[in-house]
Amino acid sequence: MKIGILGGTFNPVHYGHLRTAEEMREVFALDKFLFIPAGRPPLKKPRLADVRHNYEMTKIAVSGNPLFDISDIETRTRGISYSVETMRKLTNKYRNAEFFFFIGIDAFLNLPKWKQPVKLMELANLVVISRPGFCFTDLSSSPYFMNAGKNILKRFDNGTRKKISFNLGTGKKIFLCKATELDISSFHIRRLVRSGRNIKYLLPESLESYIISNRLYK
Repeated sequence: MKIGILGGTFNPVHYGHLRTAEEMREVFALDKFLFIPAGRPPLKKPRLADVRHNYEMTKIAVSGNPLFDISDIETRTRGISYSVETMRKLTNKYRNAEFFFFIGIDAFLNLPKWKQPVKLMELANLVVISRPGFCFTDLSSSPYFMNAGKNILKRFDNGTRKKISFNLGTGKKIFLCKATELDISSFHIRRLVRSGRNIKYLLPESLESYIISNRLYK
């Protein structure tokens, strides 16, 4: 079984998250794509919506896709949530699964600040996804791409290939993958809500109704 993992505060989840997940599910022929709303992530500011709202909104957003699923593995965990601990729990739960851990270029550049990043790479393949405002050449500054060569990353940025991979010493791989870059952010959606402006077509209509009815981000 091949399982994709996408974690995040999802504050709120939007079409950028959902479209990327669907594309990656198809590219990697995943049997399941698991969304994991964060509990208390160590590198994020305090939430603007209660954890239960983020979980419910993500649950609503993925409910229309039979290959999407949601886990409360972090939202029910007391204390700070660490990706490496989450992956340990998931590998124990799905013992025969191959995991693909999805992360944007911007987040990957912060990976050295994460807890036990090398251990994380022992538990799952990492998939670094394109993000608006970033290019794969930016990864040349990462300690995990020192041997990749800036020219290789530049050719991938400028070429037509959608995916390349690098072997890790851990036995796993790092994939670089281009996705449709919908320039939508949770921050922008929250700002629109605060200013009383329309958020239609940035996220599912059911989530727009949820945000309005629960008076979130005001």
